[in-house]
Amino acid sequence: MSPNIWRYISPLEADGATQMAIDEWLLNQHLAGKMPSVLRFYTWKPVAISLGHNQRKYPKTWHNLTYNGKKIDIVRRPSGGRAVLHQGDLTYAIITSDMKGDRCQKYKKLCEFLIAGFRELGIALQYGDCIRNYAHHDNCFRTHTSADLVTADGYKLIGSAQLRRKNAVLQHGSIRLNPDAQLYQNIFNELLLDSSPLPNLSITTLIQTLLSSIKEQQGIQLQEQDLSATDRQNIHSDNEA
Repeated sequence: MSPNIWRYISPLEADGATQMAIDEWLLNQHLAGKMPSVLRFYTWKPVAISLGHNQRKYPKTWHNLTYNGKKIDIVRRPSGGRAVLHQGDLTYAIITSDMKGDRCQKYKKLCEFLIAGFRELGIALQYGDCIRNYAHHDNCFRTHTSADLVTADGYKLIGSAQLRRKNAVLQHGSIRLNPDAQLYQNIFNELLLDSSPLPNLSITTLIQTLLSSIKEQQGIQLQEQDLSATDRQNIHSDNEA
């Protein structure tokens, strides 16, 4: 498999447990040499809160939350970080390997296409600050780190997290598009002080922009290949094991 040809899986809407199982299965397939590097985008239905792999402290009342009459899922990511509300957002996921550099350098290499893509949309992004006591917050978007992308006025637009296994990396992140400010306040007990700079941007336009960007920034070709019925069966079987 050429390292310059990545598999692209078209946008998929599913519940949180399914999305996380897909990401981890793709990583395992890549590690086994059965899958090239992968890029995909997805959305969450129903609305979910994803917890970082090692996040044990969070309000247990979250298990009783609803949105538009439907129960909000609580799922655990295979990656680190803090809780993320997946409502009004788009998630990206990249699985790749043999990257040079330390953890921070890998984050920055994989975020280049996001910065360039949003620049095309007229939004300048920069890396967040290294903040102490990040782990003391329940909410990923409460603060930002050098792995996150923020606007010039400090609005955290994209929060990313990684799982590193052997020589491979799974990096996925939430891009905030049109979050519900009242829901955010109900869950995290704080105001969403700033509004998204792209509330009316269509997901289709955003994805097409980011696809063009990653091909240029990473110097790759994308071959679209969605999950087959066999893939889905294997993902389900592995998740049940």
